[in-house]
Amino acid sequence: MSVAIIIPARYASTRYPGKPLAKLTGASGETQTLIERSWRAAMAVSGIDRVVVATDDERIRDRTESFGADVVMTSEACRNGTERCADALSVLGESYDIVVNLQGDAPLTPAWFIEDLVAGLRENPEFDVATPVLRADGVTLNSFLEDRRNGRVGGTTATFGINRRALYFSKEVIPFCDRAFAPNDATPVFHHVGVYAYRSNALSQYLKLPVGLYETLEGLEQLRFLENGIEMMCVEVDAKGRLFWELNNPEDIPRIEGMLKAMNLP
Repeated sequence: MSVAIIIPARYASTRYPGKPLAKLTGASGETQTLIERSWRAAMAVSGIDRVVVATDDERIRDRTESFGADVVMTSEACRNGTERCADALSVLGESYDIVVNLQGDAPLTPAWFIEDLVAGLRENPEFDVATPVLRADGVTLNSFLEDRRNGRVGGTTATFGINRRALYFSKEVIPFCDRAFAPNDATPVFHHVGVYAYRSNALSQYLKLPVGLYETLEGLEQLRFLENGIEMMCVEVDAKGRLFWELNNPEDIPRIEGMLKAMNLP
């Protein structure tokens, strides 16, 4: 099965304008933009036929081309990363069995997260969409709660059934927990990793689906599938000791830089 990774990158983010060009310094002292680090994360994944950055902004295009990435210009009308991936696929005029949406704010995404995600979709033909989830330890859960107490969205959490069918995703911390957890405790909260794998038919169909109430309230694109009766599979992944965080706010830069240094990543 052919697989492409598309990295949607938008300059005009409401919460963090220009986010793809934010600079992150790693353990070696080398500074790279967020979009370059996300592209390098995609390039490390095995079994991928093509990696493409999809943007509507010339500044991002120029910066991305400067480090040798494949870039496609997409419509300014795209409202989220899934729509931009669908538009990019249309512009490319190519067909792939599976398209992976690696959102450009997740430079710490390990290659095996995506490899496990693609394998899960291949092995479960009853699903047309899959996304990875990571069980939060006490440190991660406490970070989520601290962000919410300070009015920040620190990450997305997911709930799913015993059959791995997604139930709901939220920027609030779900499910509710009425106890504290030690830093290394495994918690009942799952951190949603901002990656999606779609079969091409599901990606094309997404553009025709109406935007629902919960997608509007949460600002989470994957809820469009759930609100329209399209089931998603949650694939639980193992961090294997790797630290993971998305860049959602400017305050996340020092946090991610600290993780790069802690993991000795350049």
